[in-house]
Amino acid sequence: MSEDYEITRFLTSKNNNKKPKIDNYNTLKEYNNELYTGMKIGGKHYWNYDNGKWIEIKKSPNKWNFTFNSIKTRNHLAPINTGANVHTKYHWYIIAEQFAEKINANSYMTTMKGEKFKIGHKRLYWRTFNYRYPDQKPYKERLIEILEGILYNLKSG
Repeated sequence: MSEDYEITRFLTSKNNNKKPKIDNYNTLKEYNNELYTGMKIGGKHYWNYDNGKWIEIKKSPNKWNFTFNSIKTRNHLAPINTGANVHTKYHWYIIAEQFAEKINANSYMTTMKGEKFKIGHKRLYWRTFNYRYPDQKPYKERLIEILEGILYNLKSG
């Protein structure tokens, strides 16, 4: 079922107060008056990054730029007929704390904890990411919204 059809069906149904049946990844869902598809709120993934490569460059006394590349794999197999289609792409913004403890001359025990925010996605049959289409919130606007929300929560909590 196409996403456009699912949205149209949801918005034009006789009983708009009735929530759509949540039975799979692509079913239209609602959270805090926002429509979305994908994993239900509260769902969890467990990923392995066995082949990860972290490259960092010191830019100032307390600032580093980094790049991390890896093929992440599920800790458990995905349920059949769930999840995004192969070759779907996602663009995330991650803000995190990293804790590292040196355990020998060449190794650190590292823990990273934070939040990731979906900035956009690109389905297989789209030319580009959703934030580049005219009817979508642009990348920069979405990123500013995320950062302002983080600052607001930090200052008020």
